[in-house]
Amino acid sequence: MAMSEKNNAPVSVAAETAKGLAQTEAWDKVFAKSDKVDHTKVSFVNRFGIKLVADCYKPKSAAGSLAALAVSGPFGAVKEQSSGFYAQTLAERGFLTIAFDPSFAGESGGEPRRVASPDINTEDFSAAVDYLANRPDVDAAKIGIVGICGWGGLAINAAAIDPRIKATIASTMYDMTRVTANGYFDSEDSLAQRREKRLALAKQRTADFASGAYARAGGVPDVLPPDAPQFFKDYFDYYKTPRGFHHRSGNSTDGWNVTSATSFLNGRLLAYAGEIESAVMVLHGEKAHSRYFGETAFKLLKGENKVLRIVPGANHTDLYDGGKGDFIPWDEIEAFFRKNLGIK
Repeated sequence: MAMSEKNNAPVSVAAETAKGLAQTEAWDKVFAKSDKVDHTKVSFVNRFGIKLVADCYKPKSAAGSLAALAVSGPFGAVKEQSSGFYAQTLAERGFLTIAFDPSFAGESGGEPRRVASPDINTEDFSAAVDYLANRPDVDAAKIGIVGICGWGGLAINAAAIDPRIKATIASTMYDMTRVTANGYFDSEDSLAQRREKRLALAKQRTADFASGAYARAGGVPDVLPPDAPQFFKDYFDYYKTPRGFHHRSGNSTDGWNVTSATSFLNGRLLAYAGEIESAVMVLHGEKAHSRYFGETAFKLLKGENKVLRIVPGANHTDLYDGGKGDFIPWDEIEAFFRKNLGIK
């Protein structure tokens, strides 16, 4: 509850929340609807007062209090893409799940649109836990999270700050603070290069203020350049084809606000990864360009309840939806959550 400044009367947090976008009840996912689960739209509010919209998937045969999972990512995607696919598939395996749009994106609220933040987006996971822990059909002691791509690093950060999260999977993860500050494969890890980025972002802020609008960084391009690296081709194959294209996805359309990079340039998502006591699985493809993010994160983790799983032959986007080789190890994911959430 919050207090009104006008008369000190208590008002609900939801009443102070900025409006989200119009929600559609139509099935507009990039994956087929399962006949094994019930699907509903739900919403909740994070501690910044932003309304988050999620798809909830519940096994049709469910009874009593269930273990629950919150899923988000990839970075720049929406819940109608990979996170929804994970959520629906895991619901088929007995979990109550939600796939949520992060703040400022998709059907969730927040202005301006298409802003990313290491703080706010970490909070989005904890807000999802708030919601799940208060559902009568959820066992609040059995809640886990899944973060995909850039949301893998955010999920590890959330696990470090929120002990209610009992098990975490970081799938095909990026550390967005590292790649923003250091470039891919740490090829821009110098004071001079970071100074250049800071100057460019500062200049963009001035320009945005003058224009009254936020410049977008651009998503995956409509036409691949002839010299595009393989991982860029993999992104194109997901975000710009019927396999994964969605009109609300920044990666499929015009991307994040340019200045979203500002706070990632000055942060460290994995700073306290070594203090996570709960279970963590780092899941990555053998051929993923991003594999080094996951392997570095795993080295920071401590304890016998930490797992590094490298999927033979899989690239980065193969773990979005299985790719052509059905690469997502669902049985292992289910077993990990069942073991670490205490499900018999």
